[in-house]
Amino acid sequence: MTSTKSPEPAHPLEQVLFEVKRTIVGQDVLLERMAVALIADGHLLVEGVPGLAKTLAVRSLAAAIDGSFQRVQFTPDLVPADLVGTRVYHQHSGEFKTELGPVFANLLLADEINRAPAKVQSALLEVMQEHQVTIGRETFRVPEPFLVMATENPIESEGTYPLPEAQVDRFMMKVVVDYPTRSEEQAIVERALRPPEPPQAMVTAEDLIAMRARAQQVYVDPAIVDYAVRLVSVTRSPATAGLGELERYVTYGGSPRASIALVTGARALAFLRGRDYVLPHDLSELALDVLRHRLVLSYEALADDVDADTIITRVLGAVRAPDVVLQNR
Repeated sequence: MTSTKSPEPAHPLEQVLFEVKRTIVGQDVLLERMAVALIADGHLLVEGVPGLAKTLAVRSLAAAIDGSFQRVQFTPDLVPADLVGTRVYHQHSGEFKTELGPVFANLLLADEINRAPAKVQSALLEVMQEHQVTIGRETFRVPEPFLVMATENPIESEGTYPLPEAQVDRFMMKVVVDYPTRSEEQAIVERALRPPEPPQAMVTAEDLIAMRARAQQVYVDPAIVDYAVRLVSVTRSPATAGLGELERYVTYGGSPRASIALVTGARALAFLRGRDYVLPHDLSELALDVLRHRLVLSYEALADDVDADTIITRVLGAVRAPDVVLQNR
């Protein structure tokens, strides 16, 4: 007799992504990378023109994981206290009390992060790396899980500030969001004609923390680690892989943090897809997102219209992927 029972999803986060897709049309890569960042304890930098539902995607994901969501619109007059909080004097009690800022949320959307000056951008450094904020002499932990998703508008450059390299390197991935296809845009317009249904909570924050612990048990072969290191090292010196013609285009390559992000991201992607081992394809699939914002290109690259994605694609073609033999453990 044939069973009519529908198969269970390979991973609980598939239910979360399915719930978010009830609101968001397309953007499959962005949604999957957001899930990878949540599992791998990373942060996302998203580049795309206005109107591509970046804010709605984060808000819907926060609702689907039953988490808190805060949005900060970055402007030139923003100050660090607007993000992390400050000490406020209460006249009736004669005491200073700490008022916590919007970074104390599970998902924080830093909208158009490059519109704020460096001192505001750097206010995120501690909370992104350490998951804590120091105000005065007190240190406060942000809720877990914690994800910062920052957006950049690639069209406008007037009145913007380039992100410090130290901060850019702390974003696990940079995802480039493109326009939807014609069929996707038609579905978007049709959904806009009727009241939207709010996403339902599919997992809790505690469930996500448990998933992180399980993801850390995913097996990573030493050859995978070596593959990540070789990829990143070639971005620093392309000539070592026979790409000497790219040397003049790269001023600085990826840091060791890039190698870590490649491996931890690939492990999270494998876990998301229901596997307990990492394949080389997991790593190469994330390479563009992990590396594109970490390469510092020369003026010659700008003059010759050579971007980071082009260089990374050449590196992926030149560095041989390992033959990982899977064994029963």
